[in-house]
Amino acid sequence: MNIFDITMDLHNHKSSVVRNIEYSIVRKLTLPQIRSIFTLLFIINYFTNTFVYSATNMSINPVVISSSVKQTATVIFLHGLGDSGNGWAEAMTQIRQPYMKIVCPSASPLAVSLNQGFRMPSWFDLFTLDESGPEDERGIKEAAQLVHSLIDNEIANSNVPSDRIALGGFSQGGALALYSAFTYKKPLAGVMALSCWIPLRKTFPAAAIGNKDIPIIQCHGDCDPIVPLKWGQLSASILKSFSKNTELKTYSGLMHSSSETELLDLQKFLKTVLPPV
Repeated sequence: MNIFDITMDLHNHKSSVVRNIEYSIVRKLTLPQIRSIFTLLFIINYFTNTFVYSATNMSINPVVISSSVKQTATVIFLHGLGDSGNGWAEAMTQIRQPYMKIVCPSASPLAVSLNQGFRMPSWFDLFTLDESGPEDERGIKEAAQLVHSLIDNEIANSNVPSDRIALGGFSQGGALALYSAFTYKKPLAGVMALSCWIPLRKTFPAAAIGNKDIPIIQCHGDCDPIVPLKWGQLSASILKSFSKNTELKTYSGLMHSSSETELLDLQKFLKTVLPPV
């Protein structure tokens, strides 16, 4: 798959003027230049943030935001490559309802083949930009098992049923959220898939053993230079072949990032799939 995954979690909600200026600048850059810039951002992010990791692909202490009233639902959100749970915890807290608990785990450092073996927080390895190239099947499946364990722990420890748990993720984390949902047998509330793709797409629909009827919202910027919109559209087409309750929302001028409009759409989605009880 033609994926070079980066994390630009711009939750400061820049004005449209600033965003347009950014877009005009990026249009003048070549794709290799863009990738070099974002690789540098990875390095800066990695050495200026402190992470606590276990031997697995998840941190010992994921960012957890408890509900402000009695908990009746949980949102588990997975960050993108090079980020941590802290990168999305604030945004998820802003759009949640008071009865929702937020869990944002962090991936452990992994040598990413696509980035010349540089170690950065990653849920699984990325090998190539070629759409017909190999994917880290073992790593994806192992990461999904960890997500399943996180869901099971939430069910056991918080007394929240699986259908009151929503998954979400950005970029690589969104890809993992989709794969984890379809390979989990218990029913979930829904999935938020931001600026991402469906991994191991050729294994579907056979690989989907559960959650084929749950609501799924895909969100993608039409100016994304890293995970192009066409990959979101291809993934949407694949999902619709076996999952009938899916929606792809596109955002004009949005790059590999989030926006206030997108977050408002996610807030509406969470209210729908996790209503008060």
